[in-house]
Amino acid sequence: MRRTELKKQRKKRRNRRILFSALAVFLVVIGFGSYLIYQTLQAANNSYDDLDGREKSELRDEAVSISSDPFSILIMGVEDYESEGQTGRTDTLMVVTFDPEEQSSKILSIPRDTLVDFVGMDRRDKINHAYAYGEKEMTINTVEGFLDIPIDYYASVNFDAFIEMVDVLGGVTVNVPFDFEQKTMAPNSYYVEFFEGEQHVNGEEALAYVRMRKEDPRGDLGRVDRQQEFMKALADEAMSFQTVTKVDDISKVIGDHVTTNVKVSEGIPMFRNLNNFDRDNMETVELDTYHEMIDGVSFQIARDESLENARSELKEHLQLEDSTHVEHDADVITSEDEEANNSY
Repeated sequence: MRRTELKKQRKKRRNRRILFSALAVFLVVIGFGSYLIYQTLQAANNSYDDLDGREKSELRDEAVSISSDPFSILIMGVEDYESEGQTGRTDTLMVVTFDPEEQSSKILSIPRDTLVDFVGMDRRDKINHAYAYGEKEMTINTVEGFLDIPIDYYASVNFDAFIEMVDVLGGVTVNVPFDFEQKTMAPNSYYVEFFEGEQHVNGEEALAYVRMRKEDPRGDLGRVDRQQEFMKALADEAMSFQTVTKVDDISKVIGDHVTTNVKVSEGIPMFRNLNNFDRDNMETVELDTYHEMIDGVSFQIARDESLENARSELKEHLQLEDSTHVEHDADVITSEDEEANNSY
């Protein structure tokens, strides 16, 4: 191979590493949430999945330009350790919209027990179960149906990625809201004691911190608050100078555990548009839910007014015309269907 070709290949690899690092900082800065902030990086070819050639959302007339158009990304934290990666449920779902012209971002967290219609199925169930029925495609379609907005991009990540990323960054300092104890993930699980106030945690401890809900007086809603608080703490850590020296480690984590339809060619202009981004331009969109038992199964039900307000706020940020959301009749899951769901 000629020397000029070797130089081109080395330059290409170097540019790719720089891009991965830049996008990692981008995701942290705009707050892609708890352990989901680094998902949309494409650190290796096997991280890319275009969902069988999906060029755009069916709710879009034309595909968006990530460098100039407002766009949305669905972040899926997938709990699949019990099935060795073959199936799973989404332990965390966050929808992020970004307007490159205004340099602003909005984030909506969807509680995992939220009752929704499954798009393409005559079924109503917890939103985190959509992944078990149709993986990424079903989850994306169901979120689109629930929020009535297009999902332009997605990124999915598993628990291992979260643990490894936090450890690569040297841990994160969190502000614990109250004393509690939580078990870490199997197989080498142990109990971690959290005490009110600041506490530095490693990857295993951080995952336990953001996942706990049974000891939280507000249940899943309290967990959402802790995840958003953790998101900001991780953003501060990832924005530090030391992170730049860990590009190779970050890229390996992403390549091993992340799946996304964000292309490198799209990520470069995305990053260029973030030079002036300020974390103060990152806003949280509220989704108010209430608890209800249906046929012996526990659900979170989105309040109508709050859901409509959330839809309108996201549509406005995406510069979409407001539309009327169509409800679909479907069977609600019963207690017989819920077997073994308490572990999720």
